[in-house]
Amino acid sequence: MGRVLPFVIAASLSVVVLFTPESGVPSSPPGTDKVVHILLFALLAFTGLYARIPRILLVLVAYAGVSEVLQQLITPLHRSGDVLDALVDVAGIGLGWAIAAAVRSRRRGPRTTR
Repeated sequence: MGRVLPFVIAASLSVVVLFTPESGVPSSPPGTDKVVHILLFALLAFTGLYARIPRILLVLVAYAGVSEVLQQLITPLHRSGDVLDALVDVAGIGLGWAIAAAVRSRRRGPRTTR
């Protein structure tokens, strides 16, 4: 459970962030939502890879698209789905993957040639 807990927390946070009704979303400068999206999905990807969840990156790409569709369809949320948000989510997944790869590489230490 130790490796999975960070992902469970990140996934729970994502549900709160992505599905809070518009009235509960604090006002912020333009573009802030894109920063939140990229960081949230980077966190999901990083913690999902750390937890060694099979095919997590593909699952997160699907989640990015489905979450935007659900925001549009669930009328009590008064939110709208945004293709750009989904694309930023995918960029965040890439960022999380890159950070995880860098951490893995650093843990292995420098390569030596003989």
